[in-house]
Amino acid sequence: MKTLVILGPTGSGKTGIAVKLAKELNGEIISADSRAIYKDMDIGTAKPSREEQDGIPHYGLDLAEPGERFTVADWKNYTEDKIKEIKNKGKLPIIAGGTGLYIDALIFDYHFKGPTGQKIGDLEQKSCSDRTEIKGEYNLIGIKWSTEELRERLKKRIDQMFTEDLYKETKKLVQKYGWDNQAMKSDIYEYAYKYINGEMPLDEAKEKAFYEDWHLAKRQLTWFKRNPNIIWLPLDKIEDFVIELYTE
Repeated sequence: MKTLVILGPTGSGKTGIAVKLAKELNGEIISADSRAIYKDMDIGTAKPSREEQDGIPHYGLDLAEPGERFTVADWKNYTEDKIKEIKNKGKLPIIAGGTGLYIDALIFDYHFKGPTGQKIGDLEQKSCSDRTEIKGEYNLIGIKWSTEELRERLKKRIDQMFTEDLYKETKKLVQKYGWDNQAMKSDIYEYAYKYINGEMPLDEAKEKAFYEDWHLAKRQLTWFKRNPNIIWLPLDKIEDFVIELYTE
């Protein structure tokens, strides 16, 4: 049975549909999110809560402390082991995430030279393979939204994330890991921290956090669009399509 990969830009609904499909198809989920690997960064990375996981085993979360070295090669090795474990239980592995380099390293079987590769974004350490031919058995399903729909989803998510719980999480992270920790920069935490400290009004903090997410989403879409193997579908069409695909 082919491993299912649910991918798309940040805020597109990957977690929710992956959980639905896991319930329908006896699956377990592996996160492909380079921000969700960090411990204690929960609300600000939109990491699925226990309630959102809804009893489905999730892997690939909380693998490293913020600032700790964790490479693309580390994620690939971890995920390949988890895929085998899940299949050995007779279940369907479901990869869900938006980090394109993680997903490409897995499906195109990138090989890393020297030490276990460099941090995400550094491609020099891998041997480049043909990005048109998948090196294993995967079904790739992308979540398709119009530009305006995705922008509205991201704005709504940012509004919902700016709460007392986010401020408490931000303070805890700064106290535990220090503000110079790069894992927390260029993310919602940066703007939550400035708001907490009175350096930025709330409306501006939300606006800047939204544009951070929006630029990330555009980069992710640009990356994924180079892969001709992805089947792009609206979110409300994915469940029926995938269930039919796996029950033929």
